[in-house]
Amino acid sequence: MTYPRGVLASQQIEALFASGAIAAPGLAPGQVQPASLDLRLGSVAYRVRASFLPGAGRAMLDRLPEFGMHRVDLTQGAVLEKGCVYLVPLQESLNLPKGLSAVANAKSSTGRLDLLTRAVTDGGTEFDRIPEGYEGPLYAEICPRSFSVLARTGMRLNQIRFRAGTALLSDAELRALHDRMPLVDGTPMIDDGLGFSVDMNPGPDGLVGWRAKPHTGVIDLDRVGHYPPAEFWEAVRTDRRHVILDPGAFYILVSREAVTIPPTHAAEMAPYLAMVGEFRVHYAGFFDPGFGHGTPARGVLEVRCHEAPFVLEDGQVVGRLLYEAMSETPAQLYGQGIASNYQGQGLKLSKHFAAP
Repeated sequence: MTYPRGVLASQQIEALFASGAIAAPGLAPGQVQPASLDLRLGSVAYRVRASFLPGAGRAMLDRLPEFGMHRVDLTQGAVLEKGCVYLVPLQESLNLPKGLSAVANAKSSTGRLDLLTRAVTDGGTEFDRIPEGYEGPLYAEICPRSFSVLARTGMRLNQIRFRAGTALLSDAELRALHDRMPLVDGTPMIDDGLGFSVDMNPGPDGLVGWRAKPHTGVIDLDRVGHYPPAEFWEAVRTDRRHVILDPGAFYILVSREAVTIPPTHAAEMAPYLAMVGEFRVHYAGFFDPGFGHGTPARGVLEVRCHEAPFVLEDGQVVGRLLYEAMSETPAQLYGQGIASNYQGQGLKLSKHFAAP
């Protein structure tokens, strides 16, 4: 089958499953998203000494004897400990037809927990990138950075997008799209994508973000709206419209701009801009068609500071969104009839936490 150029929509993903290009023990309700497929954990996790890529021509499991430490059964639930690295075979495998490639990313709730989750393939030389025509299993590398988590078979920590050809919009195309359908409130900052800035304008209580506490309990990933934020997070407040980021600390902040993703497009947040400072600005980067459409939503920023303390000021540009054309308009959009936890969001922790 020949696909129009662009990111495949939900109905096209379902057709891939029906054709055998995606192999899995059935599809769970809600697993197919408007422009992506959620990937499910298998029954076992392997604790490994370090993150690794298998390399060209080599299988992941063939390299486990070099790096593996012990095996963890996920069927009844198991704790994945903070600071450790795990490799989990996923329930989905691929037999991509010619012309289709894929890219993976952590789900929003995964990124907001500072739960580094990346997809790996046999023969892989890059994380989260699946080459055209790939045939074989998929694995998730999981490294909890701030909190230990309780994980189970079938949980969905990352997701995959399928692409036919190259669909990335140029700056000229992005400006034309904004002229037809505003992508942000106000004047867009377009330079190798749509730029966005951080909001350090405090509310009535001075709150501008959250910082992960260094010593906390375990988070059960199946529990929604359950945990009091104060047990896991410190409120970040300021009266000076800036915050000093501490090296090694993880923050949840928010963009100044309200973002719209039209139904005809998808977007991905670029991982970081090396020239703007000593921090990374996201771990979960997919924005689905329909995000913010009719209900403007700001982008939540998952920020980790690196080598040196860094002053982050109100309005400072911290990242960019890369827009891609859809191959087809999805049958269902983000926030319309499906469970979309972050539509219309402002500054918001992951779905696991009760409202502050």
